[in-house]
Amino acid sequence: MNKGVAITGMGIISAIGNNVEENYNALISGKTGVSKISKITTIHKDAIKVGEIDLTNAQLEEQLGLTPENNYSRTALLGAIAAKQAVANAQITDIKDYRTGLVSSTSVGGMDMTEKYFYQYLEDEAVQKYIEGHHAGDSTQKIAQQLGIEQSLVTTISTACSSAANAIMFGARLIKSGKLDRVIVGGSDCLSKFTINGFKTLMILSDTDNTPFDENRKGLNLGEAAAFLVLESEEVVRAGNKKVLAYVKGYGNANDAHHQTASSENGDGATLAMEKALKVAEMRPEDIDYINAHGTATSNNDLSEGRAFLRIFGNKIPDFSSTKPYTGHTLAAAGGIEAVYAVLAIQNNTIYPNLNFETPMKEFNLVPQTQTKEKELNTVLSNSLGFGGNCSTVIFSKKS
Repeated sequence: MNKGVAITGMGIISAIGNNVEENYNALISGKTGVSKISKITTIHKDAIKVGEIDLTNAQLEEQLGLTPENNYSRTALLGAIAAKQAVANAQITDIKDYRTGLVSSTSVGGMDMTEKYFYQYLEDEAVQKYIEGHHAGDSTQKIAQQLGIEQSLVTTISTACSSAANAIMFGARLIKSGKLDRVIVGGSDCLSKFTINGFKTLMILSDTDNTPFDENRKGLNLGEAAAFLVLESEEVVRAGNKKVLAYVKGYGNANDAHHQTASSENGDGATLAMEKALKVAEMRPEDIDYINAHGTATSNNDLSEGRAFLRIFGNKIPDFSSTKPYTGHTLAAAGGIEAVYAVLAIQNNTIYPNLNFETPMKEFNLVPQTQTKEKELNTVLSNSLGFGGNCSTVIFSKKS
């Protein structure tokens, strides 16, 4: 019998809330965080919509008690806040009492600051400090420092949109293999002009609110967020008589090797990832109660993921919805954000509405859940399908 890995704490900051409670309240009330750009100076300001967090860097620095000479990127600031929330939620008072590691993920890293001062580096030594914070691992190192575990196993995953899901999977495997007793897992990404310009070049950004699985979908809304979960072994949970929020029951990663940015039209990668996750969880497709879909509202992704649903579940597809219309697509953080949402769904026996849906896609008659729905949920499957065909699935359960 496969035992799941316990989730004992969660933390999140996104466009719909600065903590877990605020995020959940927005989800069940249908409150979106997607709007016109207000915090980044870009020529695309009025052409697209994004999911921005309504806090300045200065306000985030104040929360963390940082001095003015810090070189934190916004990615590091958001990640540190969410990770510290997760540790506090897990009621950890001495983080070094067990072998504890950190697996964090990001795509943007520190580029929000390096792009801001790009033309000043040669003349202004005061801003050269941000060059050291540019690389993807810097935000992870800063999160580890904030948690007091910088001497532990600390590593970064950057596999595009599947990154945080892969961090969760790696953390669970570290615990199952006995390498660590506790792992903080998740991801953080902020908005930057680089990503806005890049996705604009791909012509997959929408000028309206995104509409996952809708025939008339126009593209995605980028978003910024950070979310982390605390994973702990059975021994730690038992020794501390700890409350378990849910379990990481299964996981799978696959690559459809189809295209640099597009998914296979037949959903090969997503199908393989879901098959692997079900196998690890020792479950059948009919055991899944709800799917938190990747659902980016791009023409390619929704077609690919929908076909993968049909290949796995046939004509008995569980209730499903995408939460991207709430937060925007938060890139490397997406798997962490949606993991928190999956656990909240299990805890509250609630399925979130797929906002903005109106017309089923012509390729198949798949209709997501469009209203908040109360239903007994024992298992939730969450998909994260990344660029380069890197596809990951994590299954969360109420019981081990």
